[in-house]
Amino acid sequence: MMAAFRLAHLSDPHLPPLPAARLRDLAGKRAFGYLNWTRNRHKYHRRDVLDTLVADMQAQQPDHVAVTGDLVNLALEGEFNPARQWLEGVGPPADVTVVPGNHDAYVRATRHRFVAMFGDYLRGDADGAATHFPFVRRRGPMALIGVSSAVPTPPLMATGWLGHAQLGELDKILAQLSREDAFRVLLVHHPLHSDGRAKRLTDAHQLLALLKRHGVELVLHGHDHIHSTMWFDGPERKIPAIGVPSASALPRKHYPAAAYNLFSIERDGNGWRCEHTVRGFDSHDGIRELQQMRLC
Repeated sequence: MMAAFRLAHLSDPHLPPLPAARLRDLAGKRAFGYLNWTRNRHKYHRRDVLDTLVADMQAQQPDHVAVTGDLVNLALEGEFNPARQWLEGVGPPADVTVVPGNHDAYVRATRHRFVAMFGDYLRGDADGAATHFPFVRRRGPMALIGVSSAVPTPPLMATGWLGHAQLGELDKILAQLSREDAFRVLLVHHPLHSDGRAKRLTDAHQLLALLKRHGVELVLHGHDHIHSTMWFDGPERKIPAIGVPSASALPRKHYPAAAYNLFSIERDGNGWRCEHTVRGFDSHDGIRELQQMRLC
């Protein structure tokens, strides 16, 4: 009997510290973001927290790691090289899959820098040197499907959007994968349901329609910086969608401290068995297991 495949998931590292910015780089939306960072966000996004969390995750020896976006903060040119160095410390491209978040495409001027910098971490197995969304990566029993909800938005908005072209291609991919023997995991930055209009995935209803028609076994996302488990309709059974707090965060207000998800995936007769463990910071004991449950 083969050992269970272990998939780790973290999100929203918002890699600190923010590099020095030129005045000309802080026009428009970045001015609001920079003010928010210098007044508030730098207090609770900490590099020591992020490094400790990643070290604990690596100690669990996952077979693969999924990172669901927001590696950077304002998408300044000076943020991308440090983010690349950090990601290489998490693991090589063969062992780590990344999708972008809204902060990675914060403004139009640098919206394409994420793909240029991290292309080998978000390139499908059959795509050669090209990088596009959606993509598919096969790892063990899994088919990882990456989509991009990252688009530049006006100040004070953090919405996401997949668009007709991406949804159309995803329809074909999910139809094909539904006929194959694979544990299908969809990676997207924005959650599939949000109470706030300023942070929602604007075409979530179309994505949910595809999932109801074709199904996947698991959806992983970030963006909200909270622990989240939501269930959505699939063709035969409910689909779990799992979110996670920021990987660099100290606790504040209703936002919990940094954590990551760990999934143990294996065949169970004609179906799948997936055990979900949450590990994260505890106010008294450092990092510990916070929750464990069976998803399927």
